[in-house]
Amino acid sequence: MSRGATGAYLLLLHMNGPRDVTVGALGRISFARGAYVYVGSAMGGLEQRVARHLREEKRMRWHIDHLLAASDGVEAFLVPSPVDVECELAAFISAVPDASPVRGFGCSDCGCCSHLFHVPEAMADCLRSLFPGSSRFRSLRQDAR
Repeated sequence: MSRGATGAYLLLLHMNGPRDVTVGALGRISFARGAYVYVGSAMGGLEQRVARHLREEKRMRWHIDHLLAASDGVEAFLVPSPVDVECELAAFISAVPDASPVRGFGCSDCGCCSHLFHVPEAMADCLRSLFPGSSRFRSLRQDAR
């Protein structure tokens, strides 16, 4: 994939136990144990955006930065596209049975109810099977909580 690739991405976050996280202006949010899918876009550098998310040292800029810092691991799935499909992907994830939105998370610049969803582990397995290795990145925290 070229350095200037555009599109969307899905971050699959793992929470080994429940925890409360302060998420910028959203305040303190309680997160249950399990898998979460975050939908984002990068219309000016897809791989660079995902690489930034996977770094542990960074300035807290977006809602997802706060949750990534508290997570036990993350997998990233790239969705290259010349047009922004972020909201369409969020709508798709929201339609998954038993997917629960975290209201207001990651969607301050659109009309979606959320871009973060607590999902069943079966959805996490499905995502892993849909994306080949070249479109997938993984980062597990050394200090798993």
